[in-house]
Amino acid sequence: MTAKKAVLQLSVHDEKIRKKAFVTVSRSQGVTSITMDDKTGKMTVVGEVDTPVLVMKLRKLCNAEIVSVEVVKPPEKKPEPAKPAPAKPDTTKPAEIVAFPVTHMNYPYQYHSSYANSHYQPYGNSRVVVEEPNTCVLM
Repeated sequence: MTAKKAVLQLSVHDEKIRKKAFVTVSRSQGVTSITMDDKTGKMTVVGEVDTPVLVMKLRKLCNAEIVSVEVVKPPEKKPEPAKPAPAKPDTTKPAEIVAFPVTHMNYPYQYHSSYANSHYQPYGNSRVVVEEPNTCVLM
């Protein structure tokens, strides 16, 4: 599909319906931009949109008609100026290797010994049960 510019005539008399129309159009797949003139009630939709489907959705909110549909030409790309070639590295020197020290901050999810002294202590009325495979408890 090619990009289209569709101009729709809407009869919007309330701000609430205007917002619903904007939400309905913006949720449609392929919409690039939406503009609306409040004085004339014309909404301009640009993008790869199926215009009749869009009008059917808008007719559930208000009276909507297609005024015009035009094919939008993609913007022409200007040729980029040639960039100068980067200088070649000197092959007589060996490359330097820079190593960064590994600290506990490099691994944020790694266990750290400071976690053992946490402030969250179990409640005084809780008990610890050691599970052994040979014991049986009836309650």
